[in-house]
Amino acid sequence: MELIIRTDANHPEFIKLVSQLDAILRELDGEEHEFYAQFNKIDTLEHVVLFYIDQLAVGCGALKKYSIDTMEIKRMYVLPEYRSLGIATKILSELESWMLSLGNTTSILETGIKQKDAIALYQKNHYIRIPSYSQYKDVENSVCFSKILTQN
Repeated sequence: MELIIRTDANHPEFIKLVSQLDAILRELDGEEHEFYAQFNKIDTLEHVVLFYIDQLAVGCGALKKYSIDTMEIKRMYVLPEYRSLGIATKILSELESWMLSLGNTTSILETGIKQKDAIALYQKNHYIRIPSYSQYKDVENSVCFSKILTQN
């Protein structure tokens, strides 16, 4: 049975999943990991989605306020053994719905150039590549995306 819940960054299952994500990113990012890690702190995240299959948390994603009508997607992760099942798209859709309900019209995100699966996920879900923003502006390994949100 699948279940999606909305919570915050204090949820123990979110903390557990993010620690696994960080271990993977530490390997992928190498020397650049500490640069990225400073922007991925979870203590201020108030909007977190957890995806469960049979009472096991297998994926997550979060939102961070960016501007008056824009939120940034953070900490997207699905356990490796549950990938290719459409879970990341379901998490992304729930985050977008939540953004809209909070009065936001734009979603932005950053991912690493080495994260081919993440890039494919965002492109499949109609995210458009944009120039790198804010702290990622001069980081050549960052890839940024945006999507204008609409009610379905």
